[in-house]
Amino acid sequence: MNPDCYHIPVMLDECLEGLNIKPDGIYIDLTYGGGGHSKEIVKRLNAQGHLYGFDQDLDAMEGAIKDERFTFVRSNFRFIKNWMQYYSIEKVDGILADLGVSSHHLDEGERGFSFRYDAPLDMRMNQAGKITAKQIIAEYSEEQLADIFYYYGELKQSRKIASKIVKHRSTTEITTTGQLAELVTPLLGFGREKKDMSKLFQALRIEVNGEMKVLREMLDNATDLLAPKGRLVIMTYHSLEDRIVKNHMKGTDKKNKDSANNQALIFGQTKTPLKQINKNVTTASDAEIAENPRSRSAKLRIAEKS
Repeated sequence: MNPDCYHIPVMLDECLEGLNIKPDGIYIDLTYGGGGHSKEIVKRLNAQGHLYGFDQDLDAMEGAIKDERFTFVRSNFRFIKNWMQYYSIEKVDGILADLGVSSHHLDEGERGFSFRYDAPLDMRMNQAGKITAKQIIAEYSEEQLADIFYYYGELKQSRKIASKIVKHRSTTEITTTGQLAELVTPLLGFGREKKDMSKLFQALRIEVNGEMKVLREMLDNATDLLAPKGRLVIMTYHSLEDRIVKNHMKGTDKKNKDSANNQALIFGQTKTPLKQINKNVTTASDAEIAENPRSRSAKLRIAEKS
């Protein structure tokens, strides 16, 4: 693997500005990927500063930065607090997360993240994970499949798709991305086939990796870890995760309104330790989108610990 081709960092300058990096600060990049953001963060640190980079993918570990100011952690970012305790870190000055699927994963056909390739239905971010997209397609009930496609893919035709999958699998096993794409294409919106197929694959990927639950856990733990004036910088790519991040920063996430999460419901309003820095979401410039189309759907949200 060539790390330089692994992943082009999205909104790099905006992320660095959002982190408000102190040379002697402690920072975390929760989605190391190809190291694009991490490399630039490390450049801004002195000998006392340090960056911890999280990624559960073996390919990312193999491309990790070799620098005394950097530590790679091969783990899901839901365990951020556990690992910081392991390294005797009580508070950090900034945390960055780019929640998009890396271009490397999409281009590596055998991982099954994209319908552009005919590959095994896998979609595991962590290749040691137990559940695959193939198992979901083969074992989930029609109702479960429909719910996944509707809630995680926002597909209006979710029930028709689920019904067709269940009917087809009763006689023929569905094992590859190509088989799945061919089966459901006739049910997708006319002129929207690629967009709807992307939503379908997104929904499966979210379920395989438990992304919504993991995201909420990460946001709670990251907020707890931030020092006063510490920055939380999160980049999202679809409405589901963006809504969770936005509501967390505002203190209005319905699933996070208790004292254990540093949020409390008082007289119908929530208190949160976070202050939003960019009131309106930040998006990529036209110039960046032209150079890196992946940045088109990116939304950047920045908050500071009070």
